[in-house]
Amino acid sequence: MVTDSLSGGHPRTPGRDRLALALDVEDLDAAVALADRLHPWFGVVKVGLELFTAAGPAAVEKLARPDRRVFLDLKLHDIPTTVGKAARQVGRLGVGYVTLHTSGGVDMLRAGVEGLVAGASDAGFDDRPVALGVTVLTSDPDASAFPARLHAAVEGGCGGVVCSVRELPAVKERSQLLAVVPGIRMPGGAAHDQARVGTPADAIAAGADLLVIGRAVTAASDPEEAAAALSAATIS
Repeated sequence: MVTDSLSGGHPRTPGRDRLALALDVEDLDAAVALADRLHPWFGVVKVGLELFTAAGPAAVEKLARPDRRVFLDLKLHDIPTTVGKAARQVGRLGVGYVTLHTSGGVDMLRAGVEGLVAGASDAGFDDRPVALGVTVLTSDPDASAFPARLHAAVEGGCGGVVCSVRELPAVKERSQLLAVVPGIRMPGGAAHDQARVGTPADAIAAGADLLVIGRAVTAASDPEEAAAALSAATIS
């Protein structure tokens, strides 16, 4: 097994490419240190609104590595022309995943997808970013809008959707989209501000392709131990 110098020689774990570490901090140096510390267990790092508004595109530049993909979680949502232009700029950054809000509708999603592809091409990247349609936030207990938003993601050309564990069966039954699942908690873990949560084992069993992990690891007293336990739960 390959070891990693970024985190004290810990071996890189199988399945790390299906775990995304949510870097919900405002300081870029702290984010890089956390990503490097937990690098053996996480092949994807998620940059959200807090870090991106604090550090801008530099966050992507400093976190990207050949063996680590950046998931830019901006939830783009505006008129199609604006989203298309913004997505083109995002595509030029070399990110692996980008979120767009499905409530913006099919035309907006399609403009975003086309913008991402064009931006990646402008910058000479062979791999295009995967557009992820955010369906219903996991903090919302009401997921009645999910079917329509899944349909919009499919029709808009998204490569995947962001949904809770509860909606995974519908994603797999009605589409071939990548399923990205936040709101992951270890058994008995606090839900915090999330309404629709699930365990790693539940999510994997239901067909999740990428799990987004934040406080379950980053707020733990021993993040490495928590990451190792979580990783074991996803590959057992």
